[in-house]
Amino acid sequence: MNMLPNDKIRPGHQTHNRPLLRVVIVGHVDHGKSTLIGRLLHETGSLPEGKLQTINAVSDRRGVAFEWSFLLDALQTERDQGITLDTSQIRLRTATRDIVLIDAPGHAEFIRNMVTGAAQADAALLVIDAAEGVREQTRRHVHLLHILGISELAVVVNKMDRVGYAQSRFVEIKAAIAAELSELGFSAVTIVPAAARHGDGVAQRTPALAWHAGPTVLEVLESFTPAKPLAELPLRIPVQAVYRFDDRRIVAGRIESGRLAVGDEVVVLPRGATARVRSIEQWPALAGSPLAAASRAGQSIGLTLDDQIFVERGDMIASPQQSAAAARLLRARIFWLHQEALGVGSTVGVRVGTAECSGRVTLIENAIDPGELAPSKTQAIARNHIGEIEIALTQPIAADVHAQNPRTGRLVLDFAGRISGGGPILARDGDPAGARGRAQEDTRLAARAGHLNTLLGALPPPERLARFCREVAGRLVFTTSFGLEDQAILHMLHDEDIDIDVVTLDTGRLFPETYQLWSETEERYGRRIRAIYPEHGKLESLVAEHGINGFYASRAARAACCHVRKVEPLNRALAGASAWIVGLRADQSGHRGATALTAVDARGLLKFSPLFDWTREAVQSYAAAHQIPVNPLHGSGFASIGCAPCTRAIAPGEPERAGRWWWEQDGKKECGLHNAGGGKAVAEPPQP
Repeated sequence: MNMLPNDKIRPGHQTHNRPLLRVVIVGHVDHGKSTLIGRLLHETGSLPEGKLQTINAVSDRRGVAFEWSFLLDALQTERDQGITLDTSQIRLRTATRDIVLIDAPGHAEFIRNMVTGAAQADAALLVIDAAEGVREQTRRHVHLLHILGISELAVVVNKMDRVGYAQSRFVEIKAAIAAELSELGFSAVTIVPAAARHGDGVAQRTPALAWHAGPTVLEVLESFTPAKPLAELPLRIPVQAVYRFDDRRIVAGRIESGRLAVGDEVVVLPRGATARVRSIEQWPALAGSPLAAASRAGQSIGLTLDDQIFVERGDMIASPQQSAAAARLLRARIFWLHQEALGVGSTVGVRVGTAECSGRVTLIENAIDPGELAPSKTQAIARNHIGEIEIALTQPIAADVHAQNPRTGRLVLDFAGRISGGGPILARDGDPAGARGRAQEDTRLAARAGHLNTLLGALPPPERLARFCREVAGRLVFTTSFGLEDQAILHMLHDEDIDIDVVTLDTGRLFPETYQLWSETEERYGRRIRAIYPEHGKLESLVAEHGINGFYASRAARAACCHVRKVEPLNRALAGASAWIVGLRADQSGHRGATALTAVDARGLLKFSPLFDWTREAVQSYAAAHQIPVNPLHGSGFASIGCAPCTRAIAPGEPERAGRWWWEQDGKKECGLHNAGGGKAVAEPPQP
């Protein structure tokens, strides 16, 4: 066999800004994928010094013939069996670019590993044994490449030496694979012959394949379109942490894409606040050296901003001109790993960059078993299967579509306490595909809400509540702040013997009277009320940023406090729920006047207000008639009771909610749990 490297393509000295291309090499087992990669490494002079001699020596000691694939198959198991079990990533350099070759396993048992490798690629090489032709695993890999969205594919008909380098056999296989690709609406950029073991058609044209006038395998690799350099994509910095040094607040993270310079305007997502970069910090700081003026993709940095806006781990810093979307609904193509199938209605953890939240699967489409190439007959994605899903998030996450930015366009799913799947993001609400799916779900929920309003509107509240809980399937959540309306609803639940999830949000700053009423209520109704608390890390960051009572300083600071202490905990409480029961009344304030009996909440669930048409006097009469325990602060002029620092008694003639955040002049004052519009909720703090 020819083992002389081609000096014409041996890479020279290191150059800057070379294109980087990731290519996955797939195909049926034993069709020569690893051999092809090993030969490419040798031909391009990309092997480490002495590597070839080492493998030769190991082969001699073990009494096995040298194989080019041994350069790749690093696991002893693979050397013993002559197969590839895991994906290997190998970098080689050509005269014009850097190429990462991803060697994916061909065995059906390791289809998960093949998908993992293909998901990282910009292009693909499909290897077919000239003697065996197109096999079932070949077809399976073609389908998977298509499903995973690989846009550029070339086919290598390998082992031409086994068929005597017959052109007729090459033409036959070329026609067969072209037909397979055509059925999927897929096509190959080129189909080339090769004999990787001997080097024919790999990097050089040889007499054995003189009849082939097309490119070599190496020329095919150099013809693929490389991914756009990350530094040329829009700015994306997932925030990893926020630190305070002396009087500086330093936001730390890795620049996943784009460039950043001092003075640049940035937007912090998902809240949308903007500021300018004051400085770019570096560790360790070199004595006497100036701070960096600019940074680019791949660098981990710290930065300070010229405005004291709230920033926390999980936020994303982006360019205002090319911003990511603050998405509440994501559509993704996922590969599922958990032994329990993923179904519609399942609650999962969603991670994009450093951001994490819960979500509910609202739609599953195009589920397929990659081992059988058969569509799933159920609305579920089984273990090691692929499918497209839509997830309604409990709070917005900044994300990109994978085709636009692969660094921030992938998600990871955790289920039952462990990583269970992931894949590329295809669309977000606001994108055509994501908006279409969200619109369909909103339409379905709106129709359901309308039906329930007709069915329940004429009933008294206790009967409304009981009928609603019978009509709506799934998990129902009632949230109480122990206000007058909430106590009345809790009494109705007890009277009607309705067993649903009752939750309260303990902000840590409630009145002592509220905590006492909480205890009395549990004793009166013989049930434990589940408490949801703010996340410790987020609360520490909030206080470090604004101070313990910083919410008095600005509406933005107050909104940030409400978000950490109330909105985010509520999102966790409602994760996976199908309906949310609340104590809203239409006459509580002017902007709650449009409150409906049943509405569609922005989190993708029904929102039910059984007392929506009662007056405060009606609730007071009901509470008195049934001797319901109420907060003694109501008798001291506190009509609406929240956190102690943010609530005061109202004067005669003042609106019912005038005592909440009284220092703010805007008449529309909410914490972010509700807003006007009949119960359409928001999951981030309002902007000033």
